[in-house]
Formats: sequence, C-alpha cells, structure tokens
Amino acid sequence: MQSTDLGNKESGKIWHRKPSPATRDGIIVNIIHNTSDYHPKVLRFLNVAFDGTGDCLIAGDHQGNIYVFDLYGNRFNLVQRTAQACTALAFNLRRKSEFLVALADYSIKCFDTVTKELVSWMRGHESSVFSISVHASGKYAITTSSDTAQLWDLDTFQRKRKLNIRQSVGIQKVFFLPLSNTILSCFKDNSIFAWECDTLFCKYQLPAPPESSSILYKVFAVTRDGRILAAGGKSNHLHLWCLEARQLFRIIQMPTKVRAIRHLEFLPDSFDAGSNQVLGVLSQDGIMRFINIQTCKLLFEIGSLDEGISSSVISPHGRYIASIMENGSLNIYSVQALTQEINKPPLPLVKVIEDLPKKKLSSSDLKMKVTSGRVQQPAKSRGSKIQTRILKQDLTGDFESKKNELPDGLNKKCLQILLKGYGEYPTKYRMFIWRSLLQLPENHTAFSSLIDKGTHVTFLNLQKKYPIKSRKLLRVLQRTLSALAHWSVIFSDTPYLPLLAFPFVKLFQNNQLICFEVIATLIINWCQHWFEYFPNPPINILSMIENVLAFHDKELLQHFIDHDITSQLYAWPLLETVFSEVLTREEWLKLFDNIFSNHPSFLLMTVVAYNICSRVPLLNCNLKDDFEFFFHHRNNLDINVVIRQVYHLMETTPTDIHPDSMLNVFVALTKGQYPVFNQYPKFIVDYQTQERERIRNDELDYLRERQTVEDMQAEVDQQRVEDEAWYQKQELLRKAEETRREMLLQEEEKIIQQRQRLAAVKRELKVKEMHLQDAARRRFLKLQQDQQEMELRRLDDEIGRKVYMRDREIAATARDLEMRQLELESQKRLYEKNLTENQAAVAKEMRADADAYRRKVDLEEHMFHKLIEAGETQSQKTQKWKEAEGKEFCLRSAKKASALSDASRKWFLKQEINAAVEHAENPCHKEEPRFQNEQEDSSCLPRTSHLNDSSEMHPSTQISLNRRAVEWDTTEQNLIQKVRNLRQRLTAQARHRCQTPHLLAA
Repeated sequence: MQSTDLGNKESGKIWHRKPSPATRDGIIVNIIHNTSDYHPKVLRFLNVAFDGTGDCLIAGDHQGNIYVFDLYGNRFNLVQRTAQACTALAFNLRRKSEFLVALADYSIKCFDTVTKELVSWMRGHESSVFSISVHASGKYAITTSSDTAQLWDLDTFQRKRKLNIRQSVGIQKVFFLPLSNTILSCFKDNSIFAWECDTLFCKYQLPAPPESSSILYKVFAVTRDGRILAAGGKSNHLHLWCLEARQLFRIIQMPTKVRAIRHLEFLPDSFDAGSNQVLGVLSQDGIMRFINIQTCKLLFEIGSLDEGISSSVISPHGRYIASIMENGSLNIYSVQALTQEINKPPLPLVKVIEDLPKKKLSSSDLKMKVTSGRVQQPAKSRGSKIQTRILKQDLTGDFESKKNELPDGLNKKCLQILLKGYGEYPTKYRMFIWRSLLQLPENHTAFSSLIDKGTHVTFLNLQKKYPIKSRKLLRVLQRTLSALAHWSVIFSDTPYLPLLAFPFVKLFQNNQLICFEVIATLIINWCQHWFEYFPNPPINILSMIENVLAFHDKELLQHFIDHDITSQLYAWPLLETVFSEVLTREEWLKLFDNIFSNHPSFLLMTVVAYNICSRVPLLNCNLKDDFEFFFHHRNNLDINVVIRQVYHLMETTPTDIHPDSMLNVFVALTKGQYPVFNQYPKFIVDYQTQERERIRNDELDYLRERQTVEDMQAEVDQQRVEDEAWYQKQELLRKAEETRREMLLQEEEKIIQQRQRLAAVKRELKVKEMHLQDAARRRFLKLQQDQQEMELRRLDDEIGRKVYMRDREIAATARDLEMRQLELESQKRLYEKNLTENQAAVAKEMRADADAYRRKVDLEEHMFHKLIEAGETQSQKTQKWKEAEGKEFCLRSAKKASALSDASRKWFLKQEINAAVEHAENPCHKEEPRFQNEQEDSSCLPRTSHLNDSSEMHPSTQISLNRRAVEWDTTEQNLIQKVRNLRQRLTAQARHRCQTPHLLAA
C-alpha cells in the first residue's frame, strides 16, 4: 500500500509508482495531510465527492483546504482555501469544472477548479448544511440542514423553493432520485414523501413500516434506476422499499456485531442498467460490508477495527471507493481488486414461490439474514407453505440446450425468440444480454498488462486525425486502440480501426475492459478474413456480398457496374464503420442486438439488405460523388425493414453463395489470456514493420548526426562567445575600476553633503517636534474645553428637561384641579337644587300652618262675637258703649299683637332660612350659634301681656286672650321646633356632602 503526504504542496503526483492493490484490502493509495510547521499536526479530511466521470474526486479538510485528485492523470491540486471547515461537497454539476461546498458559517459557495475563483455565494440556512444533492441534469441542487431544505437554481444561483417544517419534526435527508425529476424527503418521524421537482406536488407517501421491525431511519440509499430505496438506522436491520409499488418488500438482518448503520450506498455496475444489486453498509465499528440484496450474501468488506472508516463515497462507474478514515486520512480502494475473487456469477437457483400479493406479509416473512457463505432464502412463516418444483432434465434436448446455454442463466434460443418478437432487447438489460451473448471473459489481469504498456506510438497523435470534442472519449479511444495494437501488431497499421472501434468506445466509455473485449470479439468473429488482403480491403468478403446482391437484385448490381461503382464503395464503407455513419444511436443498437444474436454472416447480409432497401434512391444516382455521399451519411430508411430483409436473405440465399458456409461459427474469447490473433499476411505486416523500423532508425541516425553536428557547432560558438566574453569582461573590469575610483570620490562628497543635510533635517525635526508638542497641547486644551462645553450643554439639556417635566406636571395638576372644580360646581348645583326643593317644601308647610291658624282665629273671633252679643243683651245699656269701646280697643290690641307675632315669626323664619343657605354654601366652616336662648329671643318679641293690663279687661275677655296667647305660644314653639329640625337635617346633609369630596379625593 502506497502512502502520500500532501504536506504544504499545492500540486503533485498522487503515487510515484504504479499502484498494485492487493485483493485482501484493495487499497490503491492512502493520502494523509501533515503540516510541516514547528509543531506538526494532522489535518483531518472531512468530506469527499466524485465528479460525473468517476476519475476525479474532491476532498476538504477541517481547515478549509480543498484538493482535487485526478486518479486517471495521477495528479492532485489545491484548488481553494476557505479558512473554515466544509460540511458537505458536490462535484457533479453541469459545468464540470465547478463544485459546491457547504461551510461552517451555514453558507454554500461555488468555486471553479480551473480558475480557482469564486463563482457564487449562496446564503439562507440557519444551521449547518450536511447534505448537497444535485439533479441528474446538473441544473438544480438541494441543500439540507436539520431545520430546512432549500432548492437552488445553479444557472442563476437563486433559491427557488424552501421546505419549512415544525421544530418537533426534524429532517433526515432530502435528495433527488437518480435519472428522474422526483425529490425524496425523509424526516425524523420515519415519514417519507416523494415530490415533483417542477411543481413540488406531492406524488406519494410511503406507508409506515411494520411495528415488529420499526426502526428510526437515519441513512438512505437509492439504486441508479430509482426503483429501490434502502433505509437503516440504529439497528442491524435494513429495510428495502420498492418505490414503484410503494411498499416494503424485504428486511435484511445484518450480523449481530452490527448494532447501528452509519452510511448506505449502492455499488454501480455497468451491466445492470441501474438496478444495483450490491449495497455497501457502513456500521458503527468502522467496517463497510458489501452485500448482495437479492441473495443476502456478504461479498467483501473494507476497513477494520484498528483502522475504521468514518464515511465513504463510491464513484459513479463503480471503479473506486473513497473512504475517510477515523484517523483523518483518505483511502482510495479498487473495486476490481476487491471483487476479483467473487466476480464469478453464482449458480442459479430455480424455485417457484407462492405469489406474495395473495396474502398479507408480516415482518418475519420479509426478513432475510446476511451470510458469508451460502445463499439465504426468506424464512417460511408458520401459516404459509412454499412450493418447490424441481426441473427434470430433458435428455433428448441436452445437446441443443448446451449449445444455446449462455452465462448468467440465459438461453440464446429464448433470446432470439424475444428479439424477433420485440425487434430489440430491453434497454435496461441490453448490456447484460450482450455480455452474455458474447461470453466476455473479463480478463482483468490480461487487459491491465495491455494497458500498462502505455499509448502505442501509432496513436500518439490520434487527435490530429480524429478531432474529438470530448477529451475523455478521445482518451478512452486512444487507450482501447493502443491495447488492440499491443494485442496484435496488425492493428497498429489498420487505418479503419478507429472508425470500427469508435461506436463501441462511445457506448462503453465507462468500462474500458468490456469495450476492449467487445471489439476483440467482434474482430475475431464478425471480421473473419478481413485482413487476408491487408493492406487492401477484404476482397474475398466483398465478393461474398457482391454474389449475394447479384442473386437477389441483379438490376441494382448492374446499375452499380454501369456507373463503375464497386463493392469497395457500396459495401466497404458500411463494414469499416459498422454502420455507425448511416444509422442513429437507437437504430445502431437495435441492429447490433440482431447481429450479436446471430451467425457472423448476419453482418454481411445486413450490407446487402441495406443496399436492396435503398435501391430506389441508388437507382436514381448517376454520379460517383452521389454514391459516396449516400454511403457515408444517414438516409431516410427504416431499420426494422432492413432487419426483416436480412432475416429474409439469411433464409432464402442458396448455400453455395451463403456467407455462413465460408465463415466459422461464433468463438468466444478465452478465459485468463486473450487468444493470439494472426489471421493476416504476416510477411506484409512484417515487411511494413521492418520498413517502418528501418525508416525510423534512419530518421533516428539522421537526428543523432544532426544533433552531433549541432552540438559541435554549439561548442565552437560557445567557445567563441566565451573568448569574446572574457575580453569584454577584462575591458569592463578596467573601466569598472576607473568608474569605481570616481564613484568613491563622488560618494565621499555625497556623504559630506548628506551629513550637512542630516544636521539640517535634525534641526527641522526638532522644530517640528516642538510645534507638534505645542499643537498637541493646544489640541488637548481644546479637547478639555469641548468636553466642558459638552458637559454644560448636557446640564442645560438636563435642566431644560426637568423644567419641561415640571411644567408638564403643573399643567397636569392644573387640569386635575380644573376637573375637580368642575366636579365641585356640579355638586354645588346639585346641592342648591336639593336645598331649593327643601325650602319650597318648608314654605308650603308653613303656609298651610298659617292658613289653618287664620281659619282658627277667624272661628274664635266669630264665637267671641256671639258670646259678647249674648252677654251684652243682659248688661246695661250704659256700659254698652264703654264695653264696646273696650272690646274694640282689645281687638285692636289683639290685632297688633297678632301682627307683631306674625312679624317676629317671619323674621325668625327668614333668619333660619338665611343661616341654612349660608351653611349650605360653606358646609365645612364651623357653625356659629344662631340662637342663644329661646326665652331671650321670645322676650324681644312684643307680647300681649306687655301691651295690655289684664285688670282693665273683662274677665271673659281676659280668659279668651290668655287662651289665645297660650295657643300662639304653642304654635310659635312648634314652628321653632320644626325650623330647628330642618336646620339639623340641612346641617347633617351639609356635613355629609363636605365629607364626600374628601372620600373621593382619597
């Protein structure tokens, strides 16, 4: 095992001697990256990705160094330094020199490996990007982080769509299905959805796995045809889903030492048409095991417990495996070396098993265990019975079956029946059928020995004669032609060999071994007797074609003869290019499905059939240039008609002119070593080889002599130049010495002047220093002044702010006081209203009492007059006038007393009402005593006793007056009591109103 240390080199060779990986480990080279600083350390690789060809890969370490490794050209280059760790890589973009890298700052950048420049910078993620999936067209890419997945357009580098999910449901992986327009999204809750890329329409959702074997999916892998999805997680079980049927069809149990699966990836094969059968499973122990998902057989494994694998990537053509080891190094494995012992197909097992859709399957019915020896079939459940039928051997058809038996369990007769029914083989299985029909031995060792001889000298300048746009295709064609030339010397001088091999090289450019063996098998079987007239075209083969054409279409042949068109013009261009110039790719593949399935004479019959089916345009051609153009360009011809005509010619051609009587049956290449090919005139080839070698030797001798003469002339010229240079040097030394003396004198003068200038400069610097110090002092004082002014402005601003705040508070308080005043005014108006109502009620009550009193007085006076009249009738007439005058006087006195009493009562009521009103207006003031003594107030009033003397009145009159005075006093006391009660009630209401605002304020 070779080991390469990148060190501080930016480019170099990956290996310094041709790698020869052992079958045991299959390691081509181990790449490490150690720094050569004072404290050396290992830079760990984190991610790796292959390009679309599979011959180049890109790898990034944890310091952001990104290298491109060209496994075909044996070169590595440092293409970028990102200065931060990369979390994901993608190298299969539409522009082959560009790659995507996800960095630790959650951004994605696109770089060019040729110019080493940044192409674009994409942002939008808020967490680390751990996956980049590129569409098969290279136009779109999906970047996935734990919280979102984003779809990018790689032409404009703009984000098209964004997948947002709930935080409770994280994303495991979102990726494109190979060779399709479907996006598969896998979440942490085991839900898997398929979306249409253009419209993001949900196409379907996979059902939940059985509860008995339910695991949390963490890693996924899909076959190249997009039909099978493999999923695994923290378990030793693998679930295989059929995406077409959308159901789980198999559960594979890994060995018991596998506890968790960290990575899954299918191993591509050039002949399985994308239906990959080998799955690589990386487990927690750092070992990647490769198993066959159909037979559940462990094929091989890479890594070990001591040197565990962290992650792995397989090249698209399945030739290399790049693994990042746990120690940070990078291992490149050769799949060919790992599968050298197991590439033999297993023996077929023929069993008829009960159809699965007829019954409900449990997880035990789907479960299969991985074994390293025999093939393990699915275990039988108790309720199901597997029917097995043994095929009986047919003794009568044993020879025929052996004759038609092909490798991999195919039968040539059955394939021919299938071909005649459908006209072509299925595209998915075409390469596999061709490999079986041609019985390719796949001699890896023999082919490697031919490739190791390098490019043949004949094909060094192949690109000048055949300028091919694709450098890879030109390189594969050059390799294949060189291998053919090393296999047999005749092919180094065959001018039409590139035309013959090109369609097969283009078809098998990803598998050069199969390409070489297909061409070699074609030459041995379908190119029989082509080289007997070398270097001329095969006249014998062309004669066979002409004889068959003469038998089936004499008119067309006569037309060719009349216009001097030979078989070298109407047959040989089709043979030397194997119809690749006149047919499209699909037509060519359909034709060779039939050629490889029949006798080698089928190719010659195809030439005849092509001419017969094109007889109408050919009969209309009269110029030789027209014929040449016709047989070197595509024509409007149905290939199905041509193939049917070929089968007709094969059946109706007489035996004596039939090519199969002159051509041998199919012979496959030998296993291990390729057969010797010497079906050519050896003396001509040897003569040409000798002549070419002689001419090459003469040319080499001429070149050597010319080189010798040129070397001698160069020595003479060099001696003359050296002599002339010596003389010139001496002269220059003399002149230089004189110049140096003058320069010394000038330098001394310059030094003196420089010292003077230096002293002046010092003085100037001192003055400048003083000026600078003074300027610095002034600047510092100004800075202090500015700071003080700034502080004063800050204080002014603070004072203004406080004044403003105080004004705002005063204004707010004033508004509150105004509001309070309005509330008090409203309360005052309410109190006045209530007081007015109370006063009206009191006045009404007093008026009612006064009216009652007047009615009573009037009644008493009336009764008094009646008594006087009754008494006066019995008195003397003499006293009548005196008493009448006395009564009149008494009445006048009583009226005066009544008037005084009414006046006193009115005055008293007025005082009480004014006091009550004043008290209502100022309820919070302390009350002043209004009355000191009722006796004092009453004493101030005029009384009847002070006006009249009781002795002067009649006794009955005196009694009546006394009674009336008592009634007046009683009435007065009642009024006074009512006024007091009203005053107390108003005082209580006023106190209550006075206390209410304080309660509201509180």
